[in-house]
Amino acid sequence: MFKSNKNTILEISIQEQSKEIVLEKIIKYIKSPKGFFHIVSLNPENLVIAGENNKFKKVIETAQIKIIDGMGVVLAGRLFNLELERLTGVDLMENLLNLASIMRLRVMLIGGKPNLALELADCYQRQFPEAKFKGVEGIADIKNPREEEEKAIFSIVPSYKPHIIFAAFGSPDQELWLARHSEEFVGTVVMGVGGAFDYLSGKADRPSGFIRKIGLEWLSRLISQPWRWKRQTRLLKFIKLVLEQKWKNN
Repeated sequence: MFKSNKNTILEISIQEQSKEIVLEKIIKYIKSPKGFFHIVSLNPENLVIAGENNKFKKVIETAQIKIIDGMGVVLAGRLFNLELERLTGVDLMENLLNLASIMRLRVMLIGGKPNLALELADCYQRQFPEAKFKGVEGIADIKNPREEEEKAIFSIVPSYKPHIIFAAFGSPDQELWLARHSEEFVGTVVMGVGGAFDYLSGKADRPSGFIRKIGLEWLSRLISQPWRWKRQTRLLKFIKLVLEQKWKNN
């Protein structure tokens, strides 16, 4: 079932790359944008979903950059002699906001809770006056986007010409939606950031640095948001599938 290539985890190719290399690739693209540039996050839940959803798997596999967002993926990598550096979506987003200030870029925030993207855009405009920020309400139900909602977004993109777009709809829907509209996003770095808007706006408490370092954000979120328990069952499935891959590769 699973490929024997040590550079794959659950049939998804994995790159050993540092945060510096990731940022270098993004800067290179921004300076000379060609085609669709998609950043996706790899965590145990997304890797399990990719095994269940072929469209999502293709989006993940063909993304220009795959960041290692989950400690579970880092630990799984060690089983296959992969030295993976963790880079969370929130941390990369913060790095790109600083980059936007340095390079005077245009940034667009889409989605999140009502008015949140607009509030964040205003906040970042004050914090990083050298860059330009625009918030868009987005789509009420990303699983069933209405035509008028998408038309509103894509009436803004061509005129605003954002260098970076952050979409906060949650996985796998945000990645599928971005990939589905790849032609409209040509020339732009796009990244699905899930609940990052909530953390960065202070509307949700981010786990402490120590909790993040030891990879227990999932437990912290489960305690504060017990409704997530069904999603966490994918972590158990991830462990089972990784051990199966390790056994088959031996």
